[in-house]
Amino acid sequence: MAIKYKLIEKGEPGVVGGGTKKWYANIVTDGEQTIDDLVKAIEKFSALSEADIRGVIIALENVMQEALANSKIVRLDKIGSLYPSLSSEGTATAEQFNAQKHIKAVKANYRPGKRISDTLNAATLQRVK
Repeated sequence: MAIKYKLIEKGEPGVVGGGTKKWYANIVTDGEQTIDDLVKAIEKFSALSEADIRGVIIALENVMQEALANSKIVRLDKIGSLYPSLSSEGTATAEQFNAQKHIKAVKANYRPGKRISDTLNAATLQRVK
């Protein structure tokens, strides 16, 4: 199991010509998993019926964890997508880059589906003190 990344050389933002360029880790996804794929994988974990929603949600969580830990994008149709990402410090050369030292965070990002995005965009905002 491995989260995949590649090094990308980037210049300094706003500096003409890029300034001092450094190498940064960039996630490399390895395919994606659809709901159909997840359902097939969940069937391997459980013999739950459709009515056993709680059991399915727990199994779905297990499958999603494995997919994300293997650099896969998890697509949940109208719900949206989850995908792994990371942040890293830059190094002057690719040879200097050390994953344990320079990768600072690995996380999952969520991109909502259209219906969820539309709902969020249409939501009213309330300021609280």
